[in-house]
Amino acid sequence: MHSAIAALLLSFVLSLPALAQGKVKTETIPTPKAAPKANAGKAAKPSAVPDVIRDLSVLPEKARKTRERILDAAKTGDPDKVVTVMQSNEVMPVFSFGGDKNALEFWKSSYPDSDGVEVLSILIEILEAPFVHLDKGTPQEMFVWPYFYGVPLDKLTAEQKVELFKIMTGVDYKEMQQFGAYIFYRVGISPDGVWHFFVAGD
Repeated sequence: MHSAIAALLLSFVLSLPALAQGKVKTETIPTPKAAPKANAGKAAKPSAVPDVIRDLSVLPEKARKTRERILDAAKTGDPDKVVTVMQSNEVMPVFSFGGDKNALEFWKSSYPDSDGVEVLSILIEILEAPFVHLDKGTPQEMFVWPYFYGVPLDKLTAEQKVELFKIMTGVDYKEMQQFGAYIFYRVGISPDGVWHFFVAGD
């Protein structure tokens, strides 16, 4: 009798790992989206000249809508409304390379005579310019305004220089020639509609 009970207990104990294993649940952990790189919007010195795009219909719908939201906010003349668009973005767009944390304060300190409103005029001018499509098919794929960001300054035609001077002065242009790349304001929006930067500098 005792031997039969012992045999049953031994059989039950040996079956425990199998029972426990059968109850284990598995789940798929989603891969988080990659955060924008810290050098987003840094001055570019492309080796190949990308196509200059003037047709907004080539933009993916999400990128087009983000551009429209930014423009609508800028045209109100209220920098706070642009900041609201930035804050509603998936990530905070890069607006300074100096470690500034508050876009509104940064713009006001950069353009004190207009209380920061001047930057909205620049933003509108930038987004209404032709653009380029960079790094196609890579995680860094981006639509960037204006196209001068992706086109070497020494490759600009006379007509393109006229477009450039609508955005910046001849003095700025000379300084950029010395640097070797366009370093005035630029805007970057990825195909999924995420606004990654509105920044100037190198």
